[in-house]
Amino acid sequence: MAKVLMKGNEALAEAAIQAGCRHYFGYPITPQNEVTAYMAKRMPEVGGVFLQAESEVSAINMVYGAGGAGARVMTSTSSPGLSLMQEGISYLAGAQIPCVIVNIMRGGPGLGDIQGAQGDYFQSTKGGGHGDYRLIVLAPSTIQEMADLVQEAFDIADEYRNPVVILGDGMLGQMMEPVDFDNIQKKTRNIPEKMWATTGRGNREHRNIINSLYIDPPVLEKYNYELFEKYAKAEKNEVRYEMINCEDADIILVAYGTIARVAKNVMNIARREGYKVGLIRPISLWPFPKEPFEKTVNTAKAYLTVEMSMGQMVEDVKLAVQFKKPVYFYGRPGGMIPEPAVMLEQIKKIAGGVK
Repeated sequence: MAKVLMKGNEALAEAAIQAGCRHYFGYPITPQNEVTAYMAKRMPEVGGVFLQAESEVSAINMVYGAGGAGARVMTSTSSPGLSLMQEGISYLAGAQIPCVIVNIMRGGPGLGDIQGAQGDYFQSTKGGGHGDYRLIVLAPSTIQEMADLVQEAFDIADEYRNPVVILGDGMLGQMMEPVDFDNIQKKTRNIPEKMWATTGRGNREHRNIINSLYIDPPVLEKYNYELFEKYAKAEKNEVRYEMINCEDADIILVAYGTIARVAKNVMNIARREGYKVGLIRPISLWPFPKEPFEKTVNTAKAYLTVEMSMGQMVEDVKLAVQFKKPVYFYGRPGGMIPEPAVMLEQIKKIAGGVK
């Protein structure tokens, strides 16, 4: 299969199908509607199930049912829709049901607008629902990477029995780039058979019961500790990031998703003008990559975090740097894009003020 020119939303939908997803439940919302439309067309062609739910609340509970039966299942939405799903997502994490949840972010808060934004970082990485739980969150910056990460997300979800979030934005969802589905890079994983799934008793001596209700406090406490042992394993094994020109960098840009593409271009411009600038691009937003900051904190003079928000990931950057070096921030909310000229101006200003 040759490279195919596709929108990001369509590419991630096709990647999900090729990863074995045969159940999709969702509700239309801009700017991710192409996912829903693509799944409506393709699922019947591959013998799968597409169902447009009456709301995002219904959709996420359908995901709970299909995932609980052991199916590879996905839903997709955009920012306000993900807010409606939060109770169900907490239930999914609490019941250890694997699934993939796609959020193509738009401007907020409230109904906001339909332009691409990054204001949902806290919601996904810190847990937008109730209770102590974690979601594994992956952030692509190209259309090829959207396909790569969606396919891998299903394997991660199955290995850890945990929801995995693909956190994109409206620009990634709508832009078109060539996608190669034949050479998608994935880790080789030993995924156990889903003996826990509620597929009928069969020859088992016991019934499988999927549940997140534990009335006895000591029992619930023990269960929480068990969940966090799993999360600790993910923190060790599922960290992803990209480092560019950080070896000699005085100033390191930190950005994810669409704006990382802009930051990379600004880095190149700055280097041509004589400024030693590097880039750290987190790909896993949770677990957040601390390693690249540990590698650079003794040589870099400062970090500049750039986001399409009022500043959310910057808090994790400060924690990773451990306040050993200054961390600056430049962002624009509401669907506006941080401008390259302003980013370059910020770099020059920082360069003149740090020793």
